[in-house]
Amino acid sequence: MIDQMMEFNKQFVETKAYEQYKTSKFPDKKIAIVTCMDTRLVELLPAALGIKNGDVKIIKNAGGTITNPFDSTVRSLLVAIYELGVNEVMIIGHTGCGVQGMDSQEMLHLMRERGVDEEHISLMKHCGIDLDSWLHGFDDTDAAILETVDLVKNHPLVPKDIIVKGYIMDSETGALRAIEA
Repeated sequence: MIDQMMEFNKQFVETKAYEQYKTSKFPDKKIAIVTCMDTRLVELLPAALGIKNGDVKIIKNAGGTITNPFDSTVRSLLVAIYELGVNEVMIIGHTGCGVQGMDSQEMLHLMRERGVDEEHISLMKHCGIDLDSWLHGFDDTDAAILETVDLVKNHPLVPKDIIVKGYIMDSETGALRAIEA
């Protein structure tokens, strides 16, 4: 499959299909969106929000949430704010998220089935990594998004003038619902 994608890429460049996507690194709408990596949102989210290439910074991860105040998602938001001019942040979860109800013990079981040595799993634990917490999902999507909104709003390195709001997107229709504490 990767080889097919590479062949497509070659044709894409040769035909200069990239020209319609040219923009700068600065988001025109000065918005950063933290959302889930779910495949249903790849085209649905931009279409449902009326955004195009160059409009916003989109930061994706499993669940569209921030689990650590110093993880790569927060780092990306800080770059977006201080280096790229973002002044609003949307945290967008979605219906039917795969991280909702995710079980850390099941994830560890799947790792073992795929050949990850027990020694490596034990090493993580001995290095102070709480795999149960790190690999655990969330039970309530609204609550998880609100927790992330709160984390960003109250992060010591995020300026107080940044607007941060939370939303849930319907994974089928693209309808967006604001959520508040």
